[in-house]
Amino acid sequence: MRHPVALLASLLLLGGVLSPALAGADEPAVLVGPVPATTSGAADPRDLLAEARALLRGEPVPGAPAQRRTSRGHADRELTLVLRDLRVALPRLGAADRREAEALLARPTDGRADPLAQGYAAKSVRTCQGKFCVHRVRTTDDRATAAWATTTVKVMNKVWRSQVRSLGYRAPLSDAPLARSRNGGNGKFDVYLKDLGAQGLYGYCAAEFALNAEPRRAGGYCVLDNDFSREEFGRDPVDTLAVTAAHEFFHAVQFGYDVREDRWFMESTATWMEERFADDVNDNRQYLRASQLAAPGTPLDLFNRQGSEHYGNWTWWEHLSARYGNRLVRSVWDAARGPRHSTVALERVLAKRGGLPARYAAFAAANLTPARSYEEGAEWPTPRLRATWRMGAGAERTDTVRLDHLTSASYLVQPEATLGAGWRLEIAVDGPSRGAAPAAWLVVRTADDQWRSRQVDLDRRGRGSVTVGFSPTTVRAVSLTVANASTRSRCGVDDVRWACEGRPRDDDKAFDVRAELVQR
Repeated sequence: MRHPVALLASLLLLGGVLSPALAGADEPAVLVGPVPATTSGAADPRDLLAEARALLRGEPVPGAPAQRRTSRGHADRELTLVLRDLRVALPRLGAADRREAEALLARPTDGRADPLAQGYAAKSVRTCQGKFCVHRVRTTDDRATAAWATTTVKVMNKVWRSQVRSLGYRAPLSDAPLARSRNGGNGKFDVYLKDLGAQGLYGYCAAEFALNAEPRRAGGYCVLDNDFSREEFGRDPVDTLAVTAAHEFFHAVQFGYDVREDRWFMESTATWMEERFADDVNDNRQYLRASQLAAPGTPLDLFNRQGSEHYGNWTWWEHLSARYGNRLVRSVWDAARGPRHSTVALERVLAKRGGLPARYAAFAAANLTPARSYEEGAEWPTPRLRATWRMGAGAERTDTVRLDHLTSASYLVQPEATLGAGWRLEIAVDGPSRGAAPAAWLVVRTADDQWRSRQVDLDRRGRGSVTVGFSPTTVRAVSLTVANASTRSRCGVDDVRWACEGRPRDDDKAFDVRAELVQR
């Protein structure tokens, strides 16, 4: 069998508590069997089982829209969170379905008799070095060479040094307290090599045990493709290994913070982590057309199993880390530990940095000029504007846009070449009340190519205005971005698309925008 979450239900029958081990590198941990149950995943856990089964077999998901694929033809959805959700939904499955789910969730070495043929069908060997053991077989379609196992273990140790030592994240929990037959033979982090390309997958990680004292903190293992061949994946194998290892291992790190954290947060930060480790590979650019750069009207916290938005919005973390440093992302993960969900943690971290509404509006405005705003932005797609207005003497333009939570709309205003001196551009915004977290951001590009930006102050009713000089001899363009930065939600209604599995409270909010030329 090949995948995540090996069950420890049998351990519970033996009393459930195992001997102490290092929780990563910093603290003693007592393990228990199951990752805590939750309603998360889907209204019917059988849907999760069907999805996991289909993904592992490389088949279409029953009843789902056509699966979006990457630029190299591989599945655009990741198995890691499907298996995470299946793992926590196990108590809600019937006996037969639960047995099948347990088979899907076992390590590749756990079930050679697996009726779904997901486990190793030959004896495995391992290569251990540093913090990792890499497991492989020498025969069958899953075979991997000793040289590739060595390459994999070296890359994994580099990823560990990057994420744990350099960036300061908690190390994944050790599986040392598990029986040797269940933990890969020792307490090192286990990576299993299998032929995943045949199923359209790069890799995945699985949570399989949790801490007794902190049941939202979990540990597990990862499975990666057995060669990342150029023929299957479309680029240099080591490059594909590097970005996949960085992404998937960060999921294992995340499990040690909160295995039940919001899906968009887990995926967007894991995709951002690829850029920290393998900056030159740029595999994550394939998701930019699903990001808020190209789709500012799609909420930032959307998790779409048939889409790529949760990958593409790594740009949000790129914007924040460019301004505040890479450790800001770790600060959000620190704040999100335990039951606090992602957007609340984000608000806490940004509270002393201008607040989430201002930072989100600034991000949306920065996306209008990616070449200027991001180190590699010249290679990014063209952003999307709500409207472009060219204005002459006495002109006025108005628009009403309705915005869902954590979305934005932007306007570009340019002076006509014949516009004389003495004119000013007055922009007014009338948005929702302050409780819905409206925000507006103005950027002026001068004729001598200087850039000036500022927040537009909105009062409690969501109203505000700003006036700037506006002559073709002094100004090239002015952009206005309006944003609905609300994170308010009725949490726990089992809508997996949004943060806290909630129902957003501030969608479809109207913003009236007026631009008028007035004489001094």
